[in-house]
Amino acid sequence: MTVIGIIGAGEVGSQIARAAIAHGHKVVIANSRGPETLKDLIDELGPAAHAATAAGAAAAGEFVVVAVPLKEINDMPVEQLAGKVVLDTNNYMVWRDGHFPAVDSGEKTVHELRQEHLPRSRVVKAFTHIQAPRITTAGRPAGTPGRLALSASSDFPEAVELVTRLYDRFGFDTVDNSPLSESWRSGPGQPAWIAHEHQTRDELAAHLRRAQRAA
Repeated sequence: MTVIGIIGAGEVGSQIARAAIAHGHKVVIANSRGPETLKDLIDELGPAAHAATAAGAAAAGEFVVVAVPLKEINDMPVEQLAGKVVLDTNNYMVWRDGHFPAVDSGEKTVHELRQEHLPRSRVVKAFTHIQAPRITTAGRPAGTPGRLALSASSDFPEAVELVTRLYDRFGFDTVDNSPLSESWRSGPGQPAWIAHEHQTRDELAAHLRRAQRAA
């Protein structure tokens, strides 16, 4: 049984935890306030869930979901994440995160910066253009007409392969939008973001091609 580490217990992190447990995984989840503050969530999730510090969740997970915004100065447990696939669910929100000049200029994507923060991990952008509640409600079996698709972007093919398997388990198809330098194509305001309520694999691929980088 795969153990998934989850750093961030907000809407996205908690919904991924629910979906993971529903599909037979165990989760070790952390937030910024300490494991003792997660009692209600752990009680809801049941015996397949445990609370930990960020370092503890990173160490426990066979792969790890980072469901918190990027900070200009890294605050993720680099050593515990080394050698692991890290699913980065973050979207760049200036109103929340402040300005990152390299992102604003188009020199880097926010996910490339996360990869720089975690140089010994394999970062993959995932779960970024779906509303959190739909992670547990919108999935459908493989082959279902109109099955929704989600994108994944990484500099590491094995990271995309892992996310593809996880998406499929949760009920979604995958469009590979690699490398990380292309991850902006599914970001806020782009066609793939706007059409998140319903887009098949072919539609998502078309939306990613139509994306335009802000001047």
